[in-house]
Amino acid sequence: MTRGFYIGRFQPYHNGHHNVVQSIAEEVDELVLGIGSAGDSHSQHDPFTAGERIMMITKSLVDSDLVTYAVPIEDLDRNSVWVSHVQSMSPDFDVAYSNNPLVIQLFEEAGVEVRQSPMYNRDVLEGTEVRDRMIEGDDWEKLVPDAVVEVVEETGGLERIQRVSDSDSNGE
Repeated sequence: MTRGFYIGRFQPYHNGHHNVVQSIAEEVDELVLGIGSAGDSHSQHDPFTAGERIMMITKSLVDSDLVTYAVPIEDLDRNSVWVSHVQSMSPDFDVAYSNNPLVIQLFEEAGVEVRQSPMYNRDVLEGTEVRDRMIEGDDWEKLVPDAVVEVVEETGGLERIQRVSDSDSNGE
């Protein structure tokens, strides 16, 4: 049995993430999804709580045959011990998936096999684009799985990101 590890902030979990998970599913029996920056929420950059992101992922993957575990990983501002921190918060895994050069470097230095995952329509399918569309009231729903739309509606996430991104500096 092979268990993979894929970390992201998932702010929110979008179709790019979903496609990566489906691609990884062809290579592993189980997948740990590390919810990065788990302690951050209620900001324009990180509007959703770790629990809300876990709901997004769990509901989006409910019909998947892949066994998944969503695990919150709080930030640790010491790169030299980051991998051991991740490993202490996660079930054991055999291979990590990332395209982030720092994450790749840290896992490789720790002796963990790293595979890069394909990116899907990266110019549109990325968290900043989804969040910007949410803030502007543009069509963001088509960029995320239906289950994510449901979680955002249930949690008042759209109103939250619009409110926390408002400026109070004389309309600027």
